[in-house]
This record gives sequence, structure tokens and C-alpha cells, in this order.
Amino acid sequence: MDEREWLAQRFEENRSHLRAVAYRMLGSLSEADDAVQEAWLRLSRSDTDDIENLVGWLTTIVGRVCLDMLRSRRARREDPLEAQVTEPALEPEDGADPEHQALLADSVGLALLVVLETLDPAERLAFVLHDMFAVPFEEIAPIVDRSPAAARQLASRARRRVQGANTPPAPDLTRQREVVEAFLTAARGGDFDALVAVLDPDVVARSYAADRPGGTVLRGAASVARQALTFAQFAKSAEPALLDGSPGVVADRGKPTFRVMGFGFADSVITEIEVITDPARLDALDLVLLDA
Repeated sequence: MDEREWLAQRFEENRSHLRAVAYRMLGSLSEADDAVQEAWLRLSRSDTDDIENLVGWLTTIVGRVCLDMLRSRRARREDPLEAQVTEPALEPEDGADPEHQALLADSVGLALLVVLETLDPAERLAFVLHDMFAVPFEEIAPIVDRSPAAARQLASRARRRVQGANTPPAPDLTRQREVVEAFLTAARGGDFDALVAVLDPDVVARSYAADRPGGTVLRGAASVARQALTFAQFAKSAEPALLDGSPGVVADRGKPTFRVMGFGFADSVITEIEVITDPARLDALDLVLLDA
């Protein structure tokens, strides 16, 4: 195994951790994937001889990339991204691991993302890296161009704001499953208007296959509804499931054509769809089949 293959293997071993960090920083699955990909590009261009702690180095790089993205978002005065129901695809880890403990404790993850959107980018980074992933302030300080003491103050200020925020109610999984079933029923029946009715006007649909690791994207209710009309066969064989804790469906289990469809929601409409056929992504999903 040459050095690049070894680096690629180590990177893949830590991808779920890096994606979790980026998602908590950015609140967007697609942007989190972009940040992780940028970390790989920087690693592949770097001299790794002086890197003593690869996981720490990669976490730092992802933190810097996310900080730049947050600052750019704020400079463009974009509205905060909606918190998404679909969580990152994370492989099960030992309960003693700090990352796993943080994710388990984050039972109000969506509510937390909403609160995090109100924080200054540097506050958000300091809080997420330290409180959720146990990164020392000595390592956080250079990312935010402050002293360790100042980085500690950033996290402390963010912590007070998070603890003082009201917690929105947990997602209504029953209602979300009803919306998914309405989507599938409309797809099975070729009902374009019914499809549009359960889709947010700005819905985003992404498809991930092994030969398209970056995915393909469709935007807008009309475009996504037209594409969904081609899913009639998928919809007929679809089985309800939880994908990383969120409502979704699977089809063709045990076959080469096995695929899953995950959803994000807001106000009883679908805001995001992910169709996954890439075996690597499928293997990383926490998939639980449900009774129809």
C-alpha cells in the first residue's frame, strides 16, 4: 500500500467523525460533505510527515473550512439554513467515545442547530469543537485567531446562550411518516399535483451513486415532482424505514438494485430528498425497517 492509499484509508476511517463536526457547524448535510471533501483535498496536497495526530489535524482543517463558510454566509447576509431532520450517516461507535457521547446526548439536535444559527461563527466553532467533540482550547485558539483564554470565553458565551434558549418540540415522526406515505402514494398513482402538494416549493433532491460520488441535484417542487413520477416502480416496492432516526423508505433489499430514500421536513412538507444507491453510503446508514 503506497502513502496515498494509506492516507485515503485513514481519511475514510475518520469521515463520519469529520462529517459530524461539519454538520454541527453548518447545519447542512450538503455543505458538511463539501467541507469534508475540502479537507481531503488539503490533506492530499500536504506534506504529512510532520502530522503527528492525523485526526486532530483533519478536525482542525474541517473547523477552519466551516468557519470560512459561516463567515461567507454571514457576509452574503443569507438567512440561516433550516435545521434538517436527516442526521449525518454515522457508523455506530463505542459508547465511551466523546463524539458518540455527544451525539447520543444531542437528542434535541434539530433544536440545537436552530440555536447555533444565532451564534457568531467563532462562538459556534468554539462551542461545537470543545463541548461536543472535546477539542482542547489550545487547538481551537489558532483556528479563531485568539488566545486559548479568549477561545474559552467564546465557548462559555455560546454555552450560556444555548442553555438559555427555548427548546422547540421534537419532530412528529408519525406526521412525517404520513407525509412520506402521501408522497409514495402520489408517485405510485402518477399524480403530479399531489406530489407538488407534499413538497416544499424550494425542495432539494439529491441522488448518490457509486459512479457519481458528488451526487446529482434537482431543485424546486415541479422538477422534483416530475422526477418522482419516474419512481413509480420504486414506490410500489418501497418499505418504510428509519434512516439515522428519520423516516425514509428502502427498496429491493438483498438485490444489486438496493436503494434507500431519505427525507427532510418542515411544516408537514418535504424539504429534502436523498436517493442513495452508493454501497459505501448504504453501509454507513443506521437502517431500521418499520411495519407498513
